[in-house]
Amino acid sequence: MVCTLRDMLETVEALWPKNGAEDWDKVGLVTGDPDAEITKVHLAVDPVRATVDEAIDAAASLLITHHPLLLRGVTSIAEDTYKGALLADLIRGNCALIAAHTNADVVEEGPTGVVMRKLGVENVRPMNPLKDRPERGIGLVGELPESEPLGRFAQRVAALLPATAQGIRVAGEYERPVTRVAMCSGAGDSLLGHPMVREADVYLTSDLRHHPASEALEQSLVTGGPALIDTAHWASEWVWLDGAAERIRARHPGVEVVVSELNTDPWTFLIPQ
Repeated sequence: MVCTLRDMLETVEALWPKNGAEDWDKVGLVTGDPDAEITKVHLAVDPVRATVDEAIDAAASLLITHHPLLLRGVTSIAEDTYKGALLADLIRGNCALIAAHTNADVVEEGPTGVVMRKLGVENVRPMNPLKDRPERGIGLVGELPESEPLGRFAQRVAALLPATAQGIRVAGEYERPVTRVAMCSGAGDSLLGHPMVREADVYLTSDLRHHPASEALEQSLVTGGPALIDTAHWASEWVWLDGAAERIRARHPGVEVVVSELNTDPWTFLIPQ
């Protein structure tokens, strides 16, 4: 049975409903003919030159990325802009593009949910529940079955995620006991002041900036608060792709689904001091 892009859009909607996306997000179909046949799907975190070239070179008819290409408004897709050049190449290569971003973050097997499950965190619940699906939402908190030192927990995080130049940054004492874990995959410093984060023993996220992290740690000296673990944004979300691929394969057994192994973290090397 032929699978069309329209069929794939229905699958994406079933797996990651658009109504779960944040108001500011831009998810769904970016380019492609809904009636086009889909024979091969490529999955990646970022819609960048490397993953677009990889998908086109592999003759993929659809690229699904976690991050949107057109998150912020553009007034031109001229090919002397990188977004215009990527879109032109996708169109010429007969490769559609779909983004599943915060609408994927909120589901149980989204990036945050996958990491929490693989770390053995139990009794998981969302920090910001959706109105119509309170079991889903941005950011999760849960408990480990047994307390463990912060350093050991951070080592398990490092073993789970793909390696990046940044590595795993930790703010807190190595032996600090950790039981309650809060997490937001990707950039999560907006949740540093959330009550469920403040009540956790550790907050696991990415892209922590100096001032928000410093202020959160200083506040912890007054009213208590979590240790911080900062991972590479790309790494914390790449682990979601395998499960996403399995779900697409289950619905479309005749379609080849491939997960990109490319590391698209923007940082390429680290100079130790």
